[in-house]
Amino acid sequence: MNADEELVKAVRAGLAEAADPGKAPAMRAYMKSAMPFRGVAKPQRSALLKRVLAEHILPDRVTYSATVLQLWRTAEFREERYAAIDLSGYRAYRQWQAPGAIPMYEEMIVSGAWWDYVDELAIRRIGPILRSARAQVTPVMLDWAAGRSLWRRRTAIICQVGAKEATDTDLLTRAIEPAIAEPEFFLRKGIGWALREYAKTAPDWVRSFVDEHPGLSGLSRREALKHIG
Repeated sequence: MNADEELVKAVRAGLAEAADPGKAPAMRAYMKSAMPFRGVAKPQRSALLKRVLAEHILPDRVTYSATVLQLWRTAEFREERYAAIDLSGYRAYRQWQAPGAIPMYEEMIVSGAWWDYVDELAIRRIGPILRSARAQVTPVMLDWAAGRSLWRRRTAIICQVGAKEATDTDLLTRAIEPAIAEPEFFLRKGIGWALREYAKTAPDWVRSFVDEHPGLSGLSRREALKHIG
């Protein structure tokens, strides 16, 4: 696969130009990141990406995937990986948000292995693909939910955040249940978040779910019932 090297170079050059070394250490510390930051805040990064992506339109799905992964895999600064995520969701490539993109996102989720990457990919990439192709993607999410990878499991739990009436409650239940007894913070917090968000749409369902699952951690329970009591 051949990536668009000019796009990759333009993103990196733009981030280097916008860098603020004075902000970088605090950003890195907040994110507990092994990878350094350039010190480019989100508004500046978004403006840069809006311009660069409009100037470098990718011709086909193969080039799109290759370019996203090139930017992701060879990143030296965390903002470059944020840019890869932004590129993956760029409006010009909406037609490629399909089950065939799941392996690309899976690589990014597993190798990114931290909430700032994973939550964006789970909710804004995996979630819409799931809703557009339930028969193909639901079995993948159930497999992830039952697996050993923390970040795949969190993705399966939170990928329906924001789905409202389109939430598949069977999938939500089957994604949460294998993680209920786990002590891992990111699973417990993810469960609570998913339930809290769905409670905005179906409070009675969430209240019943919590009542029927007494093994839920205190954190998950508090988050789930935060706005419904």
